Amino acid sequence: MKIRPATVAAQQAVRDVLLAAFPGGEGETVAKLAIELLKDESTPPTLSLVAETGGAVVGYVAFSPVSFGPDERTKGYILAPLGVAPGHQKHRIGSRLVESGKQQLTKMGAAILFVYGDPGYYGRFGFTAEAAAQYIPPYPLQYPFGWQAVVLNGGSAGSSPVRIACVPALCDPKLW
Repeated sequence: MKIRPATVAAQQAVRDVLLAAFPGGEGETVAKLAIELLKDESTPPTLSLVAETGGAVVGYVAFSPVSFGPDERTKGYILAPLGVAPGHQKHRIGSRLVESGKQQLTKMGAAILFVYGDPGYYGRFGFTAEAAAQYIPPYPLQYPFGWQAVVLNGGSAGSSPVRIACVPALCDPKLW
């Protein structure tokens, strides 16, 4: 398996993976988000990665920049979405995508990485609710227990709650 940066040229393959990985209408929502993130031109840019096996895209993950605090500068990233084609799940492809992204973000100097997902899955990568406790997501959460973070490069939350701001593709209350 090879992990490489995703490009706009891979958007149909990414869409196909996510439609297969997420059941029902959720697949369409997640695929749309991924395509918007592939086209995102934020600064710093969204880090999108694909996993390939035999030349075919079988997994996708995006890490988009978030800002917070009084100066609204980018200080972190959020992982969303992550998907692996059903025939390739349970082979650590999703784990390798997350680990690769965390390593790249650490090298880039990111202070914190957020995720809104299953604590049982993301906990294995160091994500905790405690690390995210001082950060307020941009919209009310349907499942508050899924709001987690992992501190990178010795970052700290500070003492006062701060609201995070996301790239436009994530500014949809239905995603939260």
